[in-house]
Amino acid sequence: MTVRIDRTLCVGFGDCVTGAPETFELDEEGIAVFIAPSDTPRERLIEACDACPVDAITVLGEDGRVLVP
Repeated sequence: MTVRIDRTLCVGFGDCVTGAPETFELDEEGIAVFIAPSDTPRERLIEACDACPVDAITVLGEDGRVLVP
């Protein structure tokens, strides 16, 4: 699974941080960044990514298929 954060789309709502605080945090610019992506169970990570209200996070499956948004 591949997770990408588009820093040009992220506006720092922090829904990903709320959903997976061990994986995401907001940096000094208020933009989401990874801190430990492998520490979160797959389903919870997908839910946290899908919670982004501006679709700044994309999740691709192992086969390259888009899972989120």
